[in-house]
Amino acid sequence: MLGPATVLCAYLLGSISFGLLLASSQDVNLRSTGSGNIGATNVARALGANSGRLVMLLDMLKGFVPVAVAHWGFDLSWPWIVATGWAAVLGHLFPVWHGFQGGKGAATAGGVLLGALPPIGVAAFLTFFMAKRISHRASIGSLSAATVAALLTVTLDGRQWPILLAVGLWILVVLRHKDNIARLLRGEEPSS
Repeated sequence: MLGPATVLCAYLLGSISFGLLLASSQDVNLRSTGSGNIGATNVARALGANSGRLVMLLDMLKGFVPVAVAHWGFDLSWPWIVATGWAAVLGHLFPVWHGFQGGKGAATAGGVLLGALPPIGVAAFLTFFMAKRISHRASIGSLSAATVAALLTVTLDGRQWPILLAVGLWILVVLRHKDNIARLLRGEEPSS
C-alpha cells in the first residue's frame, strides 16, 4: 500500500500550482497575463524575477520531495519511484485543484530527476541555466535540460527503469513545449 499512497500523494502535491497561488495573492490573473502559462517564466514576467525564482523552486520541490521520499526514505522499488515521479509531473500538467489546466512541467521534472538520479538532475539544472543564459529563452533551457537528462541516463546509467523515467519526462516536456518549438522554428519565440 505504500507505493500507491506515495504515487497518489505525489500527484496531489504536483497539482498545487504555486504560480497561480502566488499571482492570486497579488490580485493578478496569471492565465490572462503574458503567455497565460502558470509556470515560473510567466510569473517572472508578471510579478518580477524574484517571484519567478520562488515559483521555480517550489515547482522543483514538488517533484523532488515525493521522489526523494519514495527512493531514499521508503526505499521503494524502481517501478514505484518512476510512477511517483511521473505522478508529480502529471499533477503539475493536469492539476486536480486547478481544473486540470497546468504548466509545462520542466521544473517539476527537474526536481524528480534530482530526487531519483541526483547527478543527472544536477546536470539537467546546469544545462537549463547555461542554455537559458546563452539563448535568453526559458523554453530552450527546458528542452535542452530534458534532452541532456534523457541522453545521460541512457548512456551513463543504462538501467531500464531510470531510462523509462528520464525518457518519459523528456517526452512530457517536449509535448508541453510543442508551441514553443513551433515558435522557435519560425524565429518568433520571445526572450525571457
